[in-house]
Amino acid sequence: MNQRTALVIGGGIGGLTAAVALDRRGWAVTVLERTAAPDPGSASGHLATSPGGAQRGGAGIGLAANAQRALEALGAGDAVRAMAAPQITGALCLPSGRRLARMDAAAAVRRFGGPVVVAHRAELIALLGARLPQGALRTGAAATLVDEGDPAPGGRPARAVIDDGGDGEELSADLVVGADGIHSAVRRAVFPGHPEPRYAGFTAWRFVAPAPERPFAPHETWGAGSLWGSIPLRDGRVYAYATAALPPGGRAADGDERAELLRRFGDWHHPVPALLAAVDPAAVLRNDVRTAAAAPPAFHRGRVALLGDAVHPMTPHLGQGGCQAIEDAVVLAHATAADGDLGAALAAYTRQRLPRTMDVVRRSERIGRLTLWRSRPARALRAAGMAATARLAPDLALRGLDGIADWRPPAAT
Repeated sequence: MNQRTALVIGGGIGGLTAAVALDRRGWAVTVLERTAAPDPGSASGHLATSPGGAQRGGAGIGLAANAQRALEALGAGDAVRAMAAPQITGALCLPSGRRLARMDAAAAVRRFGGPVVVAHRAELIALLGARLPQGALRTGAAATLVDEGDPAPGGRPARAVIDDGGDGEELSADLVVGADGIHSAVRRAVFPGHPEPRYAGFTAWRFVAPAPERPFAPHETWGAGSLWGSIPLRDGRVYAYATAALPPGGRAADGDERAELLRRFGDWHHPVPALLAAVDPAAVLRNDVRTAAAAPPAFHRGRVALLGDAVHPMTPHLGQGGCQAIEDAVVLAHATAADGDLGAALAAYTRQRLPRTMDVVRRSERIGRLTLWRSRPARALRAAGMAATARLAPDLALRGLDGIADWRPPAAT
């Protein structure tokens, strides 16, 4: 019997996890990634280079218990935890530094079976890539889907063409996985009439910087239509992220996003000014945040499956974008493990993943809307509610992850 072939379009966290999971299930896997070297901070976590080929400062990723369990199913759980920093007790604050609520990692362990761990995206991408067979990852290779194929037994394979400026090499596969991010060309090919992701109302900055000399607790701080978070990484550096309610498509004058952050956040509490003073301006990443405008008809069509930002982009407020992509990958590999009816397997994948991920999209967006409040009365009401909740029901904030962080991967067969 010939070995089944899978073509994964997109070498981000979701695509690489899918490739590793499918390889473990006996598929012959090829990953096509349009860029050439790791960029740990690109919006979708893909491989990329900065101008001039220099690796940029990148960004972190939080992995909640659900994502850790999915990676555990691939034999990568211990390796991920070894390179990641556990989220220790932190705080939800106001820009003045006043603490509204305590964020207790031990409570997450009690409720979900594990804390959030924070890793550098580049290191997670490298870890996943190292688990692929030699030669499975092809960088500098964008692809266009030209035939979604027929999933019936004996049906025609899916086909894609390499976009290399020449005649284009054609590849065929029993399964194509569209993991090419929020602007997915694969999604457009299989669902051409589906609405594009819409702007969520804010832009985001991320960077990794040296830790300041003065210690600090991990925190997320909410201001007027804006927020800032600072989280230590295991190697001693700090992952920082910020958002602000702005029109889409904006960029800082002269491209200096660090100066823009200083203008907006430079008078916030420690360690925000110290981190901004330490970061290389070229290491600050900025992306408009987009979210799914509507649920797609399915997560598959023909012999093509979609996962991650390609099919369910979401705001970052539950920290689940990458986590849900990892879940997608593990469930897809499990559904397609048997050498049977691929159409039925992909339909099962859609049934399991579409309602769950779209629920996470909606829940994350609801929290995101709270961060956009700008008026003084609204912010005072928000702060009072957060403080009262923390005092009267300390674990209430964690309930936002009920049914999400407690997820477990399907049992191996």
